[in-house]
Parts: sequence; C-alpha cells; structure tokens
Amino acid sequence: MKTKRWMTTFVVALMATTAVWAKDFRTVVFKVSQMTCENCEKKVKTNMRFEKGVKDLAVALKEKTVTITFDADKTTVKDLQAGFTKFNYAAEVIKETKVEAKKK
Repeated sequence: MKTKRWMTTFVVALMATTAVWAKDFRTVVFKVSQMTCENCEKKVKTNMRFEKGVKDLAVALKEKTVTITFDADKTTVKDLQAGFTKFNYAAEVIKETKVEAKKK
C-alpha cells in the first residue's frame, strides 16, 4: 500500500514539473521615450508589475527601455503595450523572444 501511494505521489510530482517546463514564457523589450528620470522609472515599475502574466521586469533608464518577461498563456505583447497607455506612456516593441525552458 505504501509503495502504491509513493508511486502515485511521484507521478503527480513529475507531471507538475513537466507542466512548468511546458510554460510559454517570452521576453519583450519596449522603447519608452517618455522615461526621462528616476520618477518615470518608478512609475513604470510600479504600474507594469501588476499587469497580468508579468514574471520579471527590468528598466534601463539611460536607454529608455523596459524588458518584460511574461507568460504568453496569460497575456500578449499588445496587452502589455495597453498597460503602458493606462499611465499615458507609449511603448514601442524593439524585440520579442521566447525564453528557453530551464531543465533541472
């Protein structure tokens, strides 16, 4: 009985791990011309981190870029761009890439 329970637990854990690997994570780099100061950087970080599907966010004030890693099953690049318009910023897509799954 214990062996059967252990085997069931192992299979469930394996399936959960496989599901995490199968996630469709992407990274997009936006050019945000309105970012001119540290307050602008804070504004972007504060507002964009709450957008659905955002997993990571990095701002380069000097280059006026915002790099966002997101779950493509939960949001799109267009939805993220719309997130910038909520606080009156315009975001132009520079580059979009798919994030390779990390194997453990």
